[in-house]
Amino acid sequence: MVAPPADLSLEDGSADESEGAAEPWSASPERRETIVAATLHGQRLDRAVVALAREFSRSHLQSLIAQGHVRLDGEAATTASRKVKAGQRLEVDLVPTAETRAFSPEAIPLDVVHEDNEVLVVNKPAGLVVHPAAGNWTGTLLNGLLHRDPAAASLPRAGIVHRLDKDTSGLMVVGRSLTSVTALVRVIAAREAKREYLAIVHGEVASEAFSIEAPIGRDPASRIRMAVVGSGRPARTDVRCLVREGGYSLLECRLHTGRTHQIRVHLAARGHPLVADATYGGRPGLGMTRQALHALRLGFRHPSSSAALVFEAAPPPDFAQALQSLRGAATTT
Repeated sequence: MVAPPADLSLEDGSADESEGAAEPWSASPERRETIVAATLHGQRLDRAVVALAREFSRSHLQSLIAQGHVRLDGEAATTASRKVKAGQRLEVDLVPTAETRAFSPEAIPLDVVHEDNEVLVVNKPAGLVVHPAAGNWTGTLLNGLLHRDPAAASLPRAGIVHRLDKDTSGLMVVGRSLTSVTALVRVIAAREAKREYLAIVHGEVASEAFSIEAPIGRDPASRIRMAVVGSGRPARTDVRCLVREGGYSLLECRLHTGRTHQIRVHLAARGHPLVADATYGGRPGLGMTRQALHALRLGFRHPSSSAALVFEAAPPPDFAQALQSLRGAATTT
């Protein structure tokens, strides 16, 4: 089991990584059976199942019914409202909840840019969720880290100290010891880590570099979105336009803080949503069908040696193709 999360601030966090589905549970679940008592005659099936497995939530037991894990007299019973009869044999396969299966090792390929005894730097592909959450209890970076290094199970969040959104590609650093995890969290909190991104946005942004300082919090109109709100946490993004042409701009963005969806929210608030970022008003373009954001460069001091480390990851093929399309018709600013 992964160590419970410490009070660590996860930078670049994603609150809406909710696509996908959990993999089927492969281990043999516990099976319980009983004879329906006279006191339950005529009652709903889900009520009878709750009486047999009180430690599980009713909603989870209803899902087991719908999935065919409950039987009456040897026949699958998939309707929770079905009435049971006294004397029937009731069987339930107690498949664990998705949450209990979340922190399990999985053989997920990882693109490792750097590795030593204290830190691991990975180049995360777009589409990979960083940490298990509702809708993505398996198939995450955390699951892959546990498979690659079983010792990660002793660390908070398997050593993950910051996040990238599911559809953002690029560099992340992971701690490999509790000392390193603590040190990296402090470096990020102190804004000493260097994190630079490439973003392709709608609209032609002015050539002069600028900073966006605007507090970010939960969007009061939608729980899956963040927004610039007065009650939010302070956030600053430095922006420099590299290329602009044909209604698009390529931007270099540097984070000083790491609020959830920070770059996406800040640029959308300025009227320049990321290409293909439907959550914040972006539309597909230049061949991009996922948000056009790539964590290009990552720099920090090694938690043990204090050596200055800087890593860079070339954009993946979809982003590179979009850059080629943009630069092919553009004049560099």
